[in-house]
Parts: sequence; structure tokens; C-alpha cells
Amino acid sequence: MVNPAKPVILSIQIPNFVCMDLPGMDLHEFIRLALAEDIGDGDHTSLSTIPADATKRARLLVKEAGVLAGVDVALAVFGQVDPQLQVDVLLQDGAAIKPGDIVLTVSGNARNILTAERLVLNCMQRMSGIATHTRQLVDLLEGTRAQLLDTRKTTPNFRICEKLATKIGGAVNHRFGLFDMILIKDNHVDYAGGIEAAITKAVAYLNETGRKLRIEIETRNRAEVEEVLRVGNVDIILLDNFAPDGIRDMVRLINGRYITEASGGIDETNLRAYAETGVDFISSGALTHQVKSLDLSLKAY
Repeated sequence: MVNPAKPVILSIQIPNFVCMDLPGMDLHEFIRLALAEDIGDGDHTSLSTIPADATKRARLLVKEAGVLAGVDVALAVFGQVDPQLQVDVLLQDGAAIKPGDIVLTVSGNARNILTAERLVLNCMQRMSGIATHTRQLVDLLEGTRAQLLDTRKTTPNFRICEKLATKIGGAVNHRFGLFDMILIKDNHVDYAGGIEAAITKAVAYLNETGRKLRIEIETRNRAEVEEVLRVGNVDIILLDNFAPDGIRDMVRLINGRYITEASGGIDETNLRAYAETGVDFISSGALTHQVKSLDLSLKAY
């Protein structure tokens, strides 16, 4: 039985970075805003049909096979709606699930169970779909050195849950937002006046502000990679839209001097080929922006 009544702060692991609690990752605040959006001035269906003192039970049922994610979020939702709700967890995040499995049971005030129901399901279905797809891709990397990264291609104001889901599925969380590292993309390079200018300005900014952030820079061709190697002062080189053979050549050229990341047009059909190039990380926006939710339901019993 769990009753999480206090805010939950999630800790995201940045690749080769320290583990830190990041600003803006307050699950309590996300739940507060989501409930306000859903409830408005009242859950009038429950208020009109269910006695105020009615107590009932419900169980969260699995209707589709996959990887479970969002149990901790569900506990936080139930706890925030009504700290007196009694929740018994039968399956944990990361578990392989199949139709007919029972994830958890909840008992207590019937109105409050119904108020929490949709937010719990929306979060868990989406998160489980992401974790399932992520696990499928991570399995394709087995036996290689490559690790899978998520991206910022997330649903606005739902990033905390989507990032948690990719981690549950076995991926590594990349930066949470614009504030926790410097990632110099192609537009930054073009606006700044080139590779060297962008890196020089980024380093100067960190020195002036006293911030300690990693610097990653995107490269689009061999010439840009060679320029980054000449200029230095970065931590990660992002190889964008290279074919696998091109990634392999760039990994050899970089020769372990910097962390390498591949991105652009990578999916389950070619992921293994990219992983076998020797690259350190492979990032995929499809982990969060092209995923089907897993079918779950909350039923009275």
C-alpha cells in the first residue's frame, strides 16, 4: 500500500554527466496543472451520480502486450487527488506485461477514484507505449557499444513523463531542456558565423557566466568534423544525417578524442547498422513523437 502525498522530483542521467535534479522536473506541478485542465470547476458527472461517502475498488488492467511504465506517476496522481486512497502495486515499471495482467488496485472514495482515472490512464498508456518502443530499439543494440538517446522532440508540458518512459525502456536521457547543456545545432552554427565562431562564443559565454555545461556541436560533413577537431573545446560531436559508412569513417577520424553521437533518419530498419559503426550514442526523436499508446483500462470490481 502506497500513498505518495509529497512532490516527486525525478533525476535524469545525462550521458557521461553527473546525475542531477533538474529545474522544471516537479511531477507534483505537472499533476496539478493536468488535474486543473481536466476538472475545471468540478467533476460534475461523478458529483451528480455518486454519493459523496461511497467507497469502491478498481483495478488497472493490461489489454495489450508491452513494457509497463508510469506506475510511479500513477501513485503520485492518486496521492495528489486523495491521500486517503489505498493503492496496492502488483507490477513495477519496466515489467513485461500481457493482456489480463493487473498492474495495481485502488480503493477508497469512489468520486476521487473516478477523478484520477483518466489522468492515470493517459499518462500510463502513453508512457508504456514509449517504453515498449524504446525497449525494442535498445534490444537491437545488444552486443554493440552504442547507447540509445532520447531528444527534446516531446509533447509540451509532458516531457517529464516521456523522458521517464524512455529511461524505463532502457534508453539514456539526453538533455532535459535548453538549460542543462550547450548543443550547437546547424542553425546556431549558421547564425554564429561558422563552427569556430560558434564554439568560441560558447566557451566565452561559459567563462563569463561561470556555468559548467558540456558543449556538443552538430556536424553535417567531414569538413565540419575536421574543423571541430582543429578548434577543440567541445565534449561531444554530433554526426547528423551521415550514412552508416560515413559514421564509421568519422568515428575513426575522431579516434576517441570526443564522445560521438549519430542522428538523423535512424529507425528500427537501420539502427543496427549505425550501432555497428562504433559510435557512442544514437539519438532518436521517434522514441517520443511517433509512438502508439499501449491499451490499459481502469475497471471497478
